Amino acid sequence: MKDQIEAAKQRVVVASLYLGTGHLEQELVDCIEGTLERSLQAGRPSDFRVSILLDFTRGSRGRKNSRTMLLPLLRRFPEQVRVSLFHTPSLRGLLKFLIPERFNETIGLQHIKVYLFDNNVILSGANLSDSYFTNRQDRYVFLQDSPEIADFFAELVDAIGDLSLQLQQDDTVQMMAGMVHPYQGDKMAYCEVANRRVMEVISSARARQECLRTQTFHGRRLEGDPLLPQQDPKPEPDTWIYPLVQMKPFGIQIDEMVTETLLTEAEQGARIYLTTGYFNLTQPYMDLVLGTKADYQILLASPEVNGFFGAKGVAGAIPSAYVYIEHQFYSALCCLGQQGRVRLLEYIRNGWTFHAKGLWLYLAGSSLPCLTLIGSPNFGYRSVHRDLEAQVAIVTENHDLQLQLHQEQEQLYLRSGVVSASTFEQPSRYVKLWVKLVTPLIKNFF
Repeated sequence: MKDQIEAAKQRVVVASLYLGTGHLEQELVDCIEGTLERSLQAGRPSDFRVSILLDFTRGSRGRKNSRTMLLPLLRRFPEQVRVSLFHTPSLRGLLKFLIPERFNETIGLQHIKVYLFDNNVILSGANLSDSYFTNRQDRYVFLQDSPEIADFFAELVDAIGDLSLQLQQDDTVQMMAGMVHPYQGDKMAYCEVANRRVMEVISSARARQECLRTQTFHGRRLEGDPLLPQQDPKPEPDTWIYPLVQMKPFGIQIDEMVTETLLTEAEQGARIYLTTGYFNLTQPYMDLVLGTKADYQILLASPEVNGFFGAKGVAGAIPSAYVYIEHQFYSALCCLGQQGRVRLLEYIRNGWTFHAKGLWLYLAGSSLPCLTLIGSPNFGYRSVHRDLEAQVAIVTENHDLQLQLHQEQEQLYLRSGVVSASTFEQPSRYVKLWVKLVTPLIKNFF
């Protein structure tokens, strides 16, 4: 990321849940500052821009937070730096007043993770925090020289930024002029504006792709015309990238529809590898996994590598809640006699936490995947219903890329153990009665 920031000439666009406050995160901020300084050394107005989108509640937590980390950039380069803090429209009124810090994040978040430098894009499920740079397992894909993808995600972040609170140099926030306020204004009006703004980006990208496809089609027809001078024909593409957006509060559910279609149409003999750091599948996803014919290998975090393991207070019980949900799902598998077709595995790695999420699809008879989903969604209730999410579906016929995706999947699954009935008899899987009673009531919030 530092190399990409230093090499950027036009833009750096960052979307994350939050920016941490350690020395590694400070190095990133310093790197952005250095690039901004160099952009001004030409002695003319610079068109270099930095746009940062974070979540308001998570980015404002504590006295030292994401906002205080970024204020120096904003104060030194006010014309070039924009820091937007998305506030969910669902956290408002008495709810906003009563729910304390940390717990208010359960209502809804800006969860997209996109790191963009000119026309190069890193898509991930990882946040900008030191643990992700050291001992937190996640997934990343680096798309080089991909202007269409870069423009799409830059426009998407810009659109959400317009709908967000703008950080000011004195650490206050305010909405753009004329924009409906997310929690002080009318909720329905805000969501309608948000839907329109985001769908403009999606519709514009679709129109550009249609135009490009038409040009490519006509170009190929002209290449075959014997009366025209012939050039070397462009090779047929072997890889396609589809951005998928999920923003249920705004009535946008593209990612959900595509994921359900993939799970529905996976035929007998096909293999799906699905991984999530927080195993809490929505009921429709669960029904599809249990009711279709493909083989599934679902990788999730063991309690010891859950990001909440060892946390203080109520948060410390979250790994137990996930164990309870996992046990219920395993019991459903056994009742249906599906434990041979659908296998649960737990990621185990001493000293690490697990945050990887995504899906790999292997068609029947194939030893390599032809598709992967990679990005921010966890396949749980929050990802589908509460948070702003984005990922990409990469569909490929390229053997080398398929091999890389296969190796990535293998590396993750090699560090796992298969879940069986005896797994839940271990002392670390003991779930207290109050956790069992509370989990059904709160499972839609984590």
